[in-house]
Amino acid sequence: MATTGQRDAHELLLDAIDQGEFRPGDRLVESELAERFGVSRTPIREALQRLETQGVLARDGRSLVVAALDHDQLGELYVVRAELEGLAARLAAQHAAPEEVRVLWEMVRKDRELVDRPEALARTNKRFHRQIHLASHNRYLIQQLDMVHRAMALMAQTSLAAPGRGPQSIDEHEAIVRAIGSRDGEAADAAIREHISRAFETRLLRDAERFAV
Repeated sequence: MATTGQRDAHELLLDAIDQGEFRPGDRLVESELAERFGVSRTPIREALQRLETQGVLARDGRSLVVAALDHDQLGELYVVRAELEGLAARLAAQHAAPEEVRVLWEMVRKDRELVDRPEALARTNKRFHRQIHLASHNRYLIQQLDMVHRAMALMAQTSLAAPGRGPQSIDEHEAIVRAIGSRDGEAADAAIREHISRAFETRLLRDAERFAV
């Protein structure tokens, strides 16, 4: 059973990756991490081993680096995400309290002020989706979606940095909230699947452009 130190070191590293403090390809050094987080090297070492087993870290020679998703992994992740997010949206349409719907609307309103700041918009995007997960009121689904969104931290750059994607994404969020507020589970499911499909398409296009000759 993991000690408190082990568990904390694991969570600290995961949170740092999730917040973009460490990007795919970044080398993680045990001694530097221990100093950064103010813990001993033993829990850091064990956390690194655990993250390697979980696929969050990968070997580059003798070093451990933050893993990057390949083309197939990216597709697999988006398939699972669409299914789980669709279920969350349907359940939110059934179970969200009026206050939760109002919070979602407020998130959409505030995001319009960040439309030209993709990194800030990426952070609020995570909070928006998390709020939908919570509004589903299904703890097991929330746990699975947490795992999916942890894996999404292994993407090198947000799709919201693509030209025009920011305002388009906010419009899609608005359609999702409208369906949830109308208690239309099918429409909420369809809207969030369309949103995720557009995000996936944008990411694929950016990757294709990056490798274009």
